[in-house]
Amino acid sequence: MQKRAPHRVAISFTGNTLTHFGGIYLLQSFFKRLKLRKQLHHHLRFRQRNNRYTIAEEMLALIYPISLGLGRIETSHLLKQNGVFQYLTGLPTYPNPTTLRRFLLRMAPLALPRLRKLHDRLLLSMIPRPNPPTKVIFDLDSTVLILYGKQEMARIGYNPQKWGRPSYHPLLCFNGITKDFWHGELRPGDTHTASGTVELLKVVFAKLPPSVKSVIIRADKGFYDHETIEYLESNKALFVIVAKLTAPVKREIASLSYRVHSSGLETAEFMYQPTRWKKKYRFVVVRRLIPEDPTDQLTLFSMGKYSYQVIVTNMKLTPLNTWRFYNGRAAVELIIKELKGDYPLGKIPTKHFAANEAYFHTLLFSYNLINWFKRLCLPTEFQNMTLKTLRSRLLLIPGELIRPDNRPTLKLPTNFLYKDAFEYALKKIEKFRT
Repeated sequence: MQKRAPHRVAISFTGNTLTHFGGIYLLQSFFKRLKLRKQLHHHLRFRQRNNRYTIAEEMLALIYPISLGLGRIETSHLLKQNGVFQYLTGLPTYPNPTTLRRFLLRMAPLALPRLRKLHDRLLLSMIPRPNPPTKVIFDLDSTVLILYGKQEMARIGYNPQKWGRPSYHPLLCFNGITKDFWHGELRPGDTHTASGTVELLKVVFAKLPPSVKSVIIRADKGFYDHETIEYLESNKALFVIVAKLTAPVKREIASLSYRVHSSGLETAEFMYQPTRWKKKYRFVVVRRLIPEDPTDQLTLFSMGKYSYQVIVTNMKLTPLNTWRFYNGRAAVELIIKELKGDYPLGKIPTKHFAANEAYFHTLLFSYNLINWFKRLCLPTEFQNMTLKTLRSRLLLIPGELIRPDNRPTLKLPTNFLYKDAFEYALKKIEKFRT
């Protein structure tokens, strides 16, 4: 016998102790262990005209919606009606979007350098102390942030998706092993990829912990520049960088003898000194039959029935292993895709470049906070999840705040599928020490 549907259900808008962000308690507990509020308060001091919210509260009011994947600043107003969220995160009320935009504009010249220093301090504190790394891999990349308005520094440059639209062109560096954001800059859209690379690398090297003895740089053809390579060699760094297929390089690869591999790839190598370069370098060539789908990671050049991929390197790996090692850089493409999709990297919040730059670094700081949370607090199978998947499994949980015996208790679903992971995270957070 089938159950009858409910009849004459009463509706009452009185549920002021409910939330669908029950999993935010995990993030709040992790941030508490980091002493994040205290550190934001200590490091980001500047004069405020409006004292309704502290600087730390306004920063958290930006970090939480970014971490929850709420998108544009406007959508954060949903949290204004969520009293349980405010209680769990310790925010007395929630600022409106206009307040947050004004905060970003005030913060930019005064507190942004201090935020970046705080980020670097926390970044180094996440390095394992008993066995600090001796090798690090850095993946360099740039991306296009398409703009739809009259933002400062919006310029027309290389834009493969929307030709002729103004954009920003940020330069980014990630740790290829931990996936941590290491350093980056927001730039006008007409800035060439390689512009400012040496300056960025100087900061990247300056942040290295003393334990690191070996540095490897992976980058695409936008970073194929003699000044970049000379700087890397002067710092005894290894590199694998996609080469631009100039006419002399094309002539070289046409005359080589290739070794055939079981995978169907063919490899070769040659020594070559490009114009304006100070010496010869090793170039690795990988070719395959055109009918196969080529990887998007390297520059392709078709000649006859083959497509070619060329890398310049000072590593001593075989040509095939050099190509495989470079392909590990595909992870940074996925990170940027996640930053644009699950984090609001592509949602530029204001018309002021300085405020947008402050938001850019706040977003990447938030990305690292989530990355540290996953790596240090979650079970292994959760550590490579995207923010979208993490939200659906752990953060967006229906919850109810009750007070039996005047003790705040967060009630979560009885048959919660990821209860073990939730409890595992609570135990790891409890033991966590910076």
